[in-house]
This record gives sequence, structure tokens and C-alpha cells, in this order.
Amino acid sequence: MRASLVLLGTALALTACTRTGDSITDPVADTGVEAPSDLRYELIPSGDSRAPEGILLRWTDPGDVRIESFVVYSRGSTSGQWSRRAETTSSSFHDVGIPHLQYYVAALDDFGDESRPSNTITVDERNQLPAPAQIVSISLDRAVQLSWPTNSRDAVPSLFGHYRVYSTPYDLDKDLCDDANWVLEGSTVSEDFLATGLPNGAPRCFTVSAISTDGHESIWTRPRSDTPRYDARNIVVYAKESSLSRSGFQFFDATSVAFGSVVPGDRSDIDFRVERRGDGSLWFNPIRAGVRIALYGNTTVDDLTSVDLAPVSGYSASSIEALPGFAYVFETLLGDGLHYGAVRVSHVSKDYVILDWSYQSDRGNPELKRITVSGTGGF
Repeated sequence: MRASLVLLGTALALTACTRTGDSITDPVADTGVEAPSDLRYELIPSGDSRAPEGILLRWTDPGDVRIESFVVYSRGSTSGQWSRRAETTSSSFHDVGIPHLQYYVAALDDFGDESRPSNTITVDERNQLPAPAQIVSISLDRAVQLSWPTNSRDAVPSLFGHYRVYSTPYDLDKDLCDDANWVLEGSTVSEDFLATGLPNGAPRCFTVSAISTDGHESIWTRPRSDTPRYDARNIVVYAKESSLSRSGFQFFDATSVAFGSVVPGDRSDIDFRVERRGDGSLWFNPIRAGVRIALYGNTTVDDLTSVDLAPVSGYSASSIEALPGFAYVFETLLGDGLHYGAVRVSHVSKDYVILDWSYQSDRGNPELKRITVSGTGGF
């Protein structure tokens, strides 16, 4: 499920934490209080590679019973003065906003004496990974499958953490991603992601960033637009000579708001009918005015998802033979404009065809699998 990015900062709660800004010239002398150790950090990604949401510090509590709390210090440069950032009873601290360059932590006993400092961590921008090179997408029913190459992981395998996937509405007519409404779809450690629960016919832009093990977020890859569409598989449509009542097909019935219906072949409002010729072959015959058909390529296709964009030409109102493994694209004119549907034939018998179909409900959108868009690169 998608989560608005503005909610990300509420995830990490702290115990008895106060923030101050006292300047500290140098770490204090040894008071005998045991110091925390193994201070480490993780940036909290925000979607903007230049401005993380914050930094999460964690350290090991030495177990000294005299310790009442821990004090976090930071500075903005390697030569700057240390300032007292916060005090907390936890062994972690979430510093909201753009982090300082360096941090260390000291333990504080009930007399107010501080331990020697922990190790100092430096937020190292060199750990930022390159963005995934490109995104490939497949339109599905109420979902979009995304995948990308391994170049981010391969750049520095020891630094690779995971990926974050973002999306936003897409304006097909203007070829623009809506930069005001990017949301986080989710994260994954693999080079693929299934975005689900999406409305069919609503175009979206998708982009991906790579996150290092210490939380540095890469810039975004170039956005990819995709539009979920209706589909179904293994639908049986009979030849009218075998079963007239089951020989028609309609991608969309506006009256019943039904998609992909097998209907009587003698209706005049259907998209196509299956007919048998004298030699026993079965053919797709467009029926109503405004419906034309085109063969998708000259070879068989492995799957319905191999049908990406509807052809720009080659449509005809004439019948086309239904052949196993071949795909066909239908151009259908409705009251609101052109729509496109696709059919892949998986089996042909003497009485019926078995087919998979998809339909793009977004008016004028030729996308039956995926398209490339020019996009922006961040929030």
C-alpha cells in the first residue's frame, strides 16, 4: 500500500529526550564513567537525495549502573565546535532534518559527570550509490510490475541496502508527472517490484532510488509511466456457427459497466464476433461501427503482456483469422473517444477459440503494457 511521504518522520519514538544547543569546545576528561561504544548511523531517506529526513544514531550501552542518560553531540564541519544536541535515556537518537557532519555520544551519571566520548561518526556522502539505469514496466489488472537492472547494486555491493519505489499521477496529454503528489509505493531488496491496488485506467509515473546500507539515497532514475488496465485469461468464445449465444465479445459494456464480456453474436453493439469459414478456420470479425482490428506483429507472442503499445496504423474493419499464439489489437470508438483492447489467442478448435484479453479504459491511451515518459527527478 502506498504511504504519503509526509508521514515517514513519525516512525521512530524516543525516550526522555531533550534538545539543547550548548557549545562544547572539546570532549570532557575521563571521569571513570564507562563510555558508550560502536556508535553508528543510518540516514532516513526522504525522496530527495540532497536532503534526508533525518539521521538515526545507535550505540552500545556499556552497562555501567551509574549511567542515567546519554548525551549526543554534533558539529557541522570537522573544524567546528561541538554542540550538545540532545540527551536521552535510550541507546538511540533520531535527529530530524538535514544531519550535521559528525556526531559522538557520551554517558552521563546521576552526579552529572560525563564519560569519555564514543567513537565519532562522519556522514560520508561518498557512500551514495548511482541510480538504477532504467525502469521496465508491465501493465496488469489493478497493478504494475516494475523491474530495473542491477547497476546500483553492482557499483559497490558492500554498500547496497535496498531500493525505494515512488509513484505519482501522470498526465498523458501533457506527458508530465505530477511533481506535487509523489508518494512512496514501498521498498524492496530485489530488482523488481509489484505495485498493487491501483485503479485501472489511471496513468501513473514510477521511479526508483537506491539506498546504501547507511541510508544515503541516490538520485531518482528517469520516471516511467504506466497505466493499469483490465484483463482476463483463458476466455472461451465460440464460433457463431457452433453457439451463437456465446460467439460475441465486448471489451466494455457501458450499460452494465462490465469489462470483457462474452455475449450473443447477433447483437449489433458488440466489438467482434468469432466466425467459422468453409475451410474450418475461425476468424475475428469486427461488428459495430467504430471498431477496427490489426494484427500485432507478424510472429507469435509469448504472453498477453508482450503487447505493449497499440499500433498507430494498420487497422481494418475486415475479418482476420484467429491463429494460436498471435495477438490482435482492437481500436474501439466510444462516446468519449478511442479506446484500445488486445487479444492473444492461446488455442483454436473447430468450434471455439480460447483467448486472453486486455483493455485500456483510459481514453486515447494506446498503452496496453508500458510506455516511456520524460519526467522530472524528485519531489
